[in-house]
Amino acid sequence: MADPYLEMHTGPGRGYPIFHVVDRGETVQIIRRKTDWFKVVAPDGKEGWVAKSQMELTLEEDGSTMDFEVIDKEDFTNAKWEMGVLAGDFGGANIVSLYGGYSLTPQVSVEVWGSQILGNFSNGWTGSVNVVHETFPDWRVSPFFTLGAGVIRTEPKSTIVQGEDRNDQIGHVGAGFRVYAARRFLIRAEYKSYVVFTSRDDNEEVEEWKVGFAFFF
Repeated sequence: MADPYLEMHTGPGRGYPIFHVVDRGETVQIIRRKTDWFKVVAPDGKEGWVAKSQMELTLEEDGSTMDFEVIDKEDFTNAKWEMGVLAGDFGGANIVSLYGGYSLTPQVSVEVWGSQILGNFSNGWTGSVNVVHETFPDWRVSPFFTLGAGVIRTEPKSTIVQGEDRNDQIGHVGAGFRVYAARRFLIRAEYKSYVVFTSRDDNEEVEEWKVGFAFFF
C-alpha cells in the first residue's frame, strides 16, 4: 500500500473504533463493500472495515493503484434496468405500485407494473405494460412521458347489496420526472390519466398520481 498504514474499524463508519492497523507493504484481501467502506482481511486473519479514501491509496500486485467503481449520473443515464416502489392516489383510493423496467435506448424503455388499490368501498389491483419516453435522459431531473395498457380488477367490499367483482381493460397516458439522488438510487413522481373500458355503455376516467423511489443497475 502507498499509505503508511490502514486503519481497520470494527464497523463500516467513522463512529466505529479502530482496533487494528495494517502496516505498509502488507497485503489485505477485500471481502465486501458497503457504500464507502470495505471489509478486509489482514495478513494475521483479523477482519475489519477500511474507509474508501484509504483503500484508494493501496496498490495492486503489479504496483498500479486500486480503481474502485464510482456510480455517477452517467450510470443513471445509461442504466439498462430499473426497479422501484411508488405510492399515491388512484381516483380517491390509496394505491401502492411495484414496477420493473428495461431501457431499449437511453430515451425509450419498457416497464411492467403491478398495483394494489385500497379504497373505502372497494379494493382491487391493476397490471399494465408501459412504454416510457425520456426527452432529456442526461439531465439530473429527467422528465418523461408514458403510454400503456393493462387490466384492472375491482372487488367491492361487503354492503347491504353485494356488488359484483369486475375485470376491465385499461389504457393510460401520463407524464412525470425521475431525479438522480445518489449512487444507484432515484426519486420518481408521475401523473397518469386512465380510461377504464367497462362492459357497460359508459367508460370511466380515473386520475392517478404517485411518488416513490427506485434503484437502477
